[in-house]
Amino acid sequence: MLYNGVLTKMQTEFLEPIQYYLIFENDFIHVNQLINKSITIKLVGHQCLSCGLDRPIFRQGFCRTCFFEKPIAGDWVMRPELSTAHLDQEDRDLEYEKKVQLQPHIVYLANSSNVKVGVTRKSQVPTRWIDQGAHEAIEIVEVPNRYLAGITEVALKEHVSDKTNWRKMLKNDIEDEDLLEWRNTLKTYIPDEVQDYFIENNSETHLSFPVEQYPIKPNSLNLQKQNQYSGKLVGIKGQYLIFEDNTVFNIRSNEGLVVEISV
Repeated sequence: MLYNGVLTKMQTEFLEPIQYYLIFENDFIHVNQLINKSITIKLVGHQCLSCGLDRPIFRQGFCRTCFFEKPIAGDWVMRPELSTAHLDQEDRDLEYEKKVQLQPHIVYLANSSNVKVGVTRKSQVPTRWIDQGAHEAIEIVEVPNRYLAGITEVALKEHVSDKTNWRKMLKNDIEDEDLLEWRNTLKTYIPDEVQDYFIENNSETHLSFPVEQYPIKPNSLNLQKQNQYSGKLVGIKGQYLIFEDNTVFNIRSNEGLVVEISV
C-alpha cells in the first residue's frame, strides 16, 4: 500500500489502547494496524500548514512568513500568560484570538516522564495528554480564558516541572505518582484570582498506549537529513512512531512535510 500526504499530528481516539490515525487530503491510515509491519517513509516535499505553499518549514508546521504573521502562531499559543483577548487587545487578529482564548481552559498535571503542569483548552482533554504520552493525568483548575490558565501555569512551574523528558517517556521509564496528592499540595500556589476555579472532587485519568517494544536508546529520525527511512513499527506513544531498531519519529515536530509512506 502506498500513501501520500502532508504530515499533521495524528488524530486519536481515547480507547484501550489509544487509537491513532494519520489523516491525508484524500486518504487516512489507521496507524495501530501497522504495528509489527515494515514501513518506509520518504520525504517528497514541504507544504506550510497555513499558506499551503511548498516552502521550507520553520516551526510548528509553518513557513517562516506564516510563523511570524499568522494569528495561529502567536506567542500566546506557547505562552498562554501572554493572552490579551480578555482585555480586548489584539496581538495579530483579535477575532481569532477571542475565539481561541475566550473559552474554557484546563490547567492539569500529567505524568509522562515526570509530573508536569500544563495548559490546554477544555475541548482538548484528553487529547493533549495523549499527545504528551502521559500514562496518567488530572485536572487542577478550569478557568474561562487562556490568560488565567497561563498565569496559573507560571505560578505552579515554580514548584513542578512544565517539561516532558521525551527520551524517558518513550523508554517507559516512569513511576506512578499520586496526582491527587500533588494537586492538593500545589493548591496553595495557585494565584488568588484563580482559587475559586480549583477542582476539588475529581480523579486521575489513566491512559494506555499501543506499544509492543519500548526503545532502549531512542534515536530521533531527522527525515530532512536522511530523506528516507525503513523499519518495523513496534509502537506508538505520544505523537511518536517507535521502530524496532530504536528509531523514533515525532509526527508533531515534522508537520508540514510531504511524505510518501509505503507498507
